[in-house]
Amino acid sequence: MAVGVVMPKQGQFVESCIIELRVKEGDKVNAGDILFGYETDKASFEEESPVAGTVLKVLVKDGDDVPCLNTVMVIGEPGEDISEFIGVAKPAEAVEAKEEKAEAAPAPVASQPVSTAAMEDSRLKISPRAKSIAESQNIDLSKAVPTGPNGRIIERDVMALAEKGYKVNAAAASEYTGGREGTGLGGAVSTADLAAAPASEPAPATSTAQPASFTAEYTDVKLSSVRKVISKAMHASLSELAQLTNHFSFDATAILAYRERVKQNAEKLGLPNITLNDIVLYAVSRVLKKHPDLNAHFLGDVVRQFSHVNLGIAVDTERGLLVPTLFGADTLSLAEISRKAKELAAAAQSGRISPDLLTGGTFTVSNLGGLGVEMFTPIINPPQTGILGVCNITYRLKKTGETYPAMGLSLTYDHRAVDGAPASRFMRDLCTALENFDMLLAL
Repeated sequence: MAVGVVMPKQGQFVESCIIELRVKEGDKVNAGDILFGYETDKASFEEESPVAGTVLKVLVKDGDDVPCLNTVMVIGEPGEDISEFIGVAKPAEAVEAKEEKAEAAPAPVASQPVSTAAMEDSRLKISPRAKSIAESQNIDLSKAVPTGPNGRIIERDVMALAEKGYKVNAAAASEYTGGREGTGLGGAVSTADLAAAPASEPAPATSTAQPASFTAEYTDVKLSSVRKVISKAMHASLSELAQLTNHFSFDATAILAYRERVKQNAEKLGLPNITLNDIVLYAVSRVLKKHPDLNAHFLGDVVRQFSHVNLGIAVDTERGLLVPTLFGADTLSLAEISRKAKELAAAAQSGRISPDLLTGGTFTVSNLGGLGVEMFTPIINPPQTGILGVCNITYRLKKTGETYPAMGLSLTYDHRAVDGAPASRFMRDLCTALENFDMLLAL
């Protein structure tokens, strides 16, 4: 009996996922084989085949944004009736085609340079990207051989001209790309106008001219879904929030000594590998409750202060920065914070973390100390009102001439919700708590 494989719903807030097909129609699969990969805006997953059989129908295209619980493909035995599954998923052809895909679509290669084949309603048929390149490099489009859909000039056609040196002066180039009043409809450049334009030859090489092939050497790296989300969120954060950063440092002697004692007795006491970052997370979770404006969300006309601390932990992954949430950090022991923080980081780095664990933070901690950063300005994750940057340890001199380990902390706060004085009081209290960490544990 044929089986429909649906797009899973990962997390209660996820509505659709971008799909990456791993099989095609006619492929034979076994139970457990990977049928497709899919990603939300922050995590990626793989879907296994529930049964053995043949892929009878694929209802989406690679790269489609597929709504959760829609049927992606049908698996069964050849000849089975699959009519009940047809139309369940959103047809791939109904998804609006992007120009990039249209440009890359295979099409018959025109055998002659541009003429009426590349004209439509008396206008030059050229994609916006190809047009932009032609204008910037003064490409002679009369030599173009259209290879795009329906005889359209696309990027690769223009790049081919650039490599051959078919260029004209800026004035002539603008005629081909719409810069001149022509005799066609609405003043467009017509076929006759192109024919009347002076023919051009490859630009002569000079001793100072750089070969055209060098100008075309570059690599386009497609942005991942995670990178797009980060880009959008960071831009929105900087453009919409009134952000200010205060830099502090504290004497890290106490936390270094405490961590050394834990390392020496961890196996005997059954403790996890408690790191300096775990210690900072613990201190933040306790001190933050006394500063409710920083354990909050700014929602325009109100500041929502939270009763518990849900700490966002910035994690560097291969797919980009992810910020899983340590819920109820203020209720957890240091050992529990250490274990859960490592579990969240591992899940984020694997790319399979539940999207539900990437929301709900009330304050974020970002640690770049391991990379040698002495001071930085972390960017707030809206609608949160603050983020703490943890820096590395440097050694400074006391008045007595002795050195001590100083750890840097950088607090960025939303000045719409928090003024400089209360933000600085939070940092003062946090530094005091870390300098007297043994006493903080006793509270």
